[in-house]
Amino acid sequence: MQQEFYYGIDHLTIGTALAIASGKTKGVLNHAAIANIQKSQQHVQEIVEHNKTVYGINTGFGVLANKPVSEEDTRILQHKILQSHSVGVGEPIGVEIAKLMLITKVHALARGYSGAQLTTLQRILWHIEQNVIPVVPEKGSVGASGDLAPLAHLCLPLIGLGEVFYKGVRYRSTEILQQFGLAPIQLGPKEGLALINGTQFILSFAVKAVQRLHYCLEAADIIGAMSLEALTGTKAPFDERLHKLRPFAGNELVAQRLRLLLHQSDIMQSHVDCGRVQDPYSLRCMPQVHGASRNAWLHLKQLTEIELNSVTDNPIILSADDTISGGNFHGQPLALPLDYACIAAAEAGNISDRRTYLLLEGKWGLPLLLMKNVGLNSGFMIPQYTTAALVTENKTLCFPASADSIPTSLGQEDHVSMGSISGRKLNQVIDNLEYILAIELLSACQAIEFRRPLKSTELLESAHDYVREFVSFAEEDRIFADDIDKIKRLISDFSFVEHCNGFAKLKKINLNEGYEGFGV
Repeated sequence: MQQEFYYGIDHLTIGTALAIASGKTKGVLNHAAIANIQKSQQHVQEIVEHNKTVYGINTGFGVLANKPVSEEDTRILQHKILQSHSVGVGEPIGVEIAKLMLITKVHALARGYSGAQLTTLQRILWHIEQNVIPVVPEKGSVGASGDLAPLAHLCLPLIGLGEVFYKGVRYRSTEILQQFGLAPIQLGPKEGLALINGTQFILSFAVKAVQRLHYCLEAADIIGAMSLEALTGTKAPFDERLHKLRPFAGNELVAQRLRLLLHQSDIMQSHVDCGRVQDPYSLRCMPQVHGASRNAWLHLKQLTEIELNSVTDNPIILSADDTISGGNFHGQPLALPLDYACIAAAEAGNISDRRTYLLLEGKWGLPLLLMKNVGLNSGFMIPQYTTAALVTENKTLCFPASADSIPTSLGQEDHVSMGSISGRKLNQVIDNLEYILAIELLSACQAIEFRRPLKSTELLESAHDYVREFVSFAEEDRIFADDIDKIKRLISDFSFVEHCNGFAKLKKINLNEGYEGFGV
C-alpha cells in the first residue's frame, strides 16, 4: 500500500524525499497545509491592495529593490522574473534530481510563508505525479539569492514556457500541456520570486549525494574486507577495545562492520602464526579512514535534513503587516558540508586504489598482477591505471567551491556560496568513486580465488559469489572495461550492498547495530 506524506506538515527526510521521487510514497496537500497556503496568499493580496511596499511583491529584484512596481503590474512582474532568470547553460541535470527539486520546492512553499497560490502548488504536484519533469540546465547558479537560474528553468513550464522530459522524450512544455488539456497558470503577486528563491537545486544534489555516498561507504567496508582476506591481513586493528579509546562514531561503526564481516574466516585462521607484525595502512587503518568519511557523511546528512524542512524564500510572509526580507536563500549552510563530503568521498577512493595496488604486487602468496601467465598477459595491471587516473581527477575536484565568491547584482549580492557547484562536483566525485570501488572489487574477487580451497566468511563468500554471477574469474587478458562496467552497475544501483545486507539479515547479523543514524 502506497504511503502518504503531507507536504508542509510532516517532517521530510532524505529517505522520504527519495521515496516520493521513486513513486513509493505519495506526497499530498492535506487540509492543514491548504489552510496555511491560502492564509499566506491572502496576506500577499492584502499587501498589494493596501499598497504596502514589500520587496519582490511591488518592487523590482536584487539591485532594483528600490524600484516600485504598480499594482496592475505585479502579476506581469512575476511572469517576467521567470523569463529573465532563465539563463542556465550546459547539459540538463538528471530527471531524478529535477524531480527532487519539485518535491522540495512544494514542501517549502506548503509551509505557508511564501504567499504562493494553491493552484500553483497543485500544478507542481501534477508535474511530480505525471512524471512531467522540467528540463533544468546544470550550470548558472551561484547559490546565494536562491538557485535562481535552475529554479527559473524548473518553473517555466508552469507558465507554458521551457521544456520538459516525459517518458524519456524531451518536449516543449506547451506540447505536453496541450496533450493533457491544461493551460499555463497565471502567477499571482510574489509567486515568481517565491518559485526562484530557495536552495532546492543545491538541496536536491545533496539528497542524492547522501544516498549515493552512503552506499559507496557501505560497499567500501565489504570490499576492503575482501581485499584484506585476499592479502592475508589481520583483523586485530579492528578490536573494539582499541576504538573505544578514540570513540569517533564512524570509526567505531567501520571497525564493528569489519569484525563481523571477518568473523570465523578459514582464510584468516590459516595464517594466525605467520609472523607478520603489521599490515599496510590501507588495510590496518580502514576504520580511521573509512570512518572519517562516514563522520563527514553524517554531518552532511544532518544538515541536509535541516534544509529539507526549512523555508528558504525571501521575503518571508508572517502576516500582511509583518514581512522579513533576509537571507534564508543563501546556500552557505550546505555549500560547506558538501565540500567537506567531496573530500571524504575522494579519500574513500584514494585508499581503495592503494588496496588495489597491494593486490597486484605478488606478495604474501598472490601471483604477480593476479594472473599466473604474465608476460604474455598483462593481468590486472592496467585496471589500476584507471583507478590512479580517477583518484587524481577526484583530487582536482576537491578544491572547495565555497571558498570562492564573485559579487553579482551590481554588488547587492556581494557574497555568494557557489554551493550549486559544490553539489554537482560531489556527485562527480561519487561517479568516479563507484568505478574505483568496482575495480577494487574486481581485483579482490580475482585474488581471493588464489586462496582456495580455503574459504572466507559466509558474508564475504556470498559477496564474492554475487559478483561471479556477472563477471567470471580471468584466466587470461580480456577487455576488462566490460567487467568494470558490470561491477560498477552493481555499486551504482546499490544491488551489491543490498545483496550483502540481505544475506547478513538472513544470517541474523546486523552489521550496523547500534549505529542506525548512519542509514538513509
